[in-house]
Amino acid sequence: MARPLRVEYAGALYHVMNRGNRRERVFRSVADHRLFLDKLGEACSAYRVEVLSYCLMPNHFHLFLRTVGPNLSRFMQSLLTRAHLSERNP
Repeated sequence: MARPLRVEYAGALYHVMNRGNRRERVFRSVADHRLFLDKLGEACSAYRVEVLSYCLMPNHFHLFLRTVGPNLSRFMQSLLTRAHLSERNP
């Protein structure tokens, strides 16, 4: 069964999380964290999203966000398709 569409509106607050496939690590180094935060900042500027708090864990992240417009889906799509972390050995 498909998940219901998320309600999006200007000024909304969201708790967003994303986990690695099979709970595998998505951040393996300080450089991975920095790259993600750089991409997060770029996406926030482009989509006018404010990060109120965040937590980066080895295999997932949490974001607490406020959107200026009803654009959370576009923001997250941009962030998650742009934030390719550095090449690494398993």
